[in-house]
Amino acid sequence: MAKRDYYDVLGVSKSASKDEIKKAYRKMAIKYHPDKNPDDKESEEKFKEAAEAYEVLSNDEKRQRYDQFGHQGVGGAGGFSGGGMNMEDIFSQFGDIFGGGGGSPFDSFFGGGRSGGRRTRKGTNLRIKLKLTLREIAEGVEKKIKVNRLVVDPNTSFKNCGTCNGTGQVRKVMNTMLGQMVSTTTCPTCGGAGQTVDKRGSGTDSMGMSRKEEIISIKIPQGVAEGMQLSMSGKGNEVPGGVPGDLLIVIEEATDDQLKRDGNNVIYELFVSFVDAALGTTVEVPTISGKVKIKIEPGTQSGKILRLRGKGIKDVDGYGVGDQLIHVNVWTPKTLSKEETAILESLRGAENFEPKPSKSEKGFFENMREFFGA
Repeated sequence: MAKRDYYDVLGVSKSASKDEIKKAYRKMAIKYHPDKNPDDKESEEKFKEAAEAYEVLSNDEKRQRYDQFGHQGVGGAGGFSGGGMNMEDIFSQFGDIFGGGGGSPFDSFFGGGRSGGRRTRKGTNLRIKLKLTLREIAEGVEKKIKVNRLVVDPNTSFKNCGTCNGTGQVRKVMNTMLGQMVSTTTCPTCGGAGQTVDKRGSGTDSMGMSRKEEIISIKIPQGVAEGMQLSMSGKGNEVPGGVPGDLLIVIEEATDDQLKRDGNNVIYELFVSFVDAALGTTVEVPTISGKVKIKIEPGTQSGKILRLRGKGIKDVDGYGVGDQLIHVNVWTPKTLSKEETAILESLRGAENFEPKPSKSEKGFFENMREFFGA
């Protein structure tokens, strides 16, 4: 099932301010919160959907990528996570929206039904750069990469934290002129994990962690672009008593010797001789999918742009395919033999060799405006 537009999910316009987005999310989260809608699967899904939308639109960088590339730009396709948020992630990540203390950020609205439980900790993210050829970008590709992750060593054992008794939080009672007040903070001993190391495995750090090299298969969708960031949920560093971070994949485009990318279009600079441009010929040109033959009509002018429809790159959101644009350059020889010079001198001043552009013939800038829709 296709994902809904994040702006539609929150019921805001694409020009909405951060404050408007925050208010819209707060309203929806209250409406569909599980404590208010117990055992209602549909409400829970809407609650998660709203949190996913807010996670992207409240972040300037993610919002910019989403506006430019859609769900693919923030990892919403294939094996990547743009969604997939669980309830603990949501409660942990967006507690500040509601000003909640310990436990659920919704305690002040629903009577603290979730207070007392420790927040789920999340491991740190890993970031890698992945260089792709133009063909890999156009066709999509599956890559296998080596990743060094921090993992909880299987030979490490844990025990409940003695400071917080496994809750991950400590409560402090203060006497004030208004009476006793109770505050809840993250446990300083275990950092909110609720556990401490009992016995460490060999070669582990103080937290019982070790490094592990792992081969991860990454499916890259068609049409990704330079600088786009995709993510794989749970493939980052682990953390004791918590959930793993994410693996962030930053796309880099390898330079192609012949073809240049411009959006979803591909551009090729074709050089033809003066004779071939005047008499016409058939030439072979490279494309992403292999070489093809094209016809150069007699009298072709330098600067003319030929179009090969559908030979470009598929849009990352699946909305159409770009074209290949062939920019024709008529090559003027820099050196001539005596015989060649004599032949050309005999043609100097000939009627058909005098420049007489017709009104239908467009210059370079007119051609570019026509082909790029300016």
